Amino acid sequence: MTQLEKKHCVPCEGTEAPMAPEELQRQLSHIPDWNVVDDSGTPKLVRVFTFKDFNDALDFTVRVGQLAESEGHHPALLTEWGKVTVSWWTHAIGGIHLNDVIMATKTEKLV
Repeated sequence: MTQLEKKHCVPCEGTEAPMAPEELQRQLSHIPDWNVVDDSGTPKLVRVFTFKDFNDALDFTVRVGQLAESEGHHPALLTEWGKVTVSWWTHAIGGIHLNDVIMATKTEKLV
């Protein structure tokens, strides 16, 4: 288990700054299959997970949802036949926070 997997999300009140680009690049080394995607000016951590069919994709979506509920931090999830797109970002700050890296790391373990 990595250090990030052991951490839990902390509530963001909107006063925190998004992760600095240098720190984000350092953190991405822990989650190399994730990409930073600019979505209308909001950076998000995004990964597409592939599965053999819709049922497996749906099962994964449910597991991500359960993880999100347990941590109080929720992603955007797009479930399609054979794939799920997971996007993590912190709404309150309009960017990426350590919480998002923690959740991406934990999401990896659900596959």
